[in-house]
Amino acid sequence: MERISPPLTGDERETLRTFLDYHRATLAWKCEDLTDEQLRRASMPPSTLSLLGLVRHMAEVERHWFRRVLGGEDLPHLWSDTHDFQAAYDASGSSRAEAFNAWQEEIAHARRIEAAAASLDVTAYVPSWEEEASLRLVMLHLIHEYARHNGHADFLREGIDGTTGA
Repeated sequence: MERISPPLTGDERETLRTFLDYHRATLAWKCEDLTDEQLRRASMPPSTLSLLGLVRHMAEVERHWFRRVLGGEDLPHLWSDTHDFQAAYDASGSSRAEAFNAWQEEIAHARRIEAAAASLDVTAYVPSWEEEASLRLVMLHLIHEYARHNGHADFLREGIDGTTGA
């Protein structure tokens, strides 16, 4: 996944789309050139957070916001039979192929749903909020979610092999 900097003068939708793709690519970059074992390595006790867990979590987040909320699809969670978002973090039995394939598939669905929306003002009901939310807010929410977790990915990667940099 190529990391492209957001435009300095793009319109709102192009800017949001590019920032979201930038953060997606940042997470992928943080995982480059690592073995499955390194990707599963937890940060420090008691945390079980790992890079592979972050990838799995973000697959679940993409699936939820774009397919369930905006797309109205009735879908199970990828890694939980009890609708537990936290289950995705447990990557102890996962592989790069399994996690990245799921994540890339959910990103492809998200891009399709976003591109098909008439505008950023399209809304969908968010059950956990009991309110309507716009595509604009969903995209901003995902940018925030990726930015926060990419900060975690920075520390995780540094702990694995000393690699730093955004």
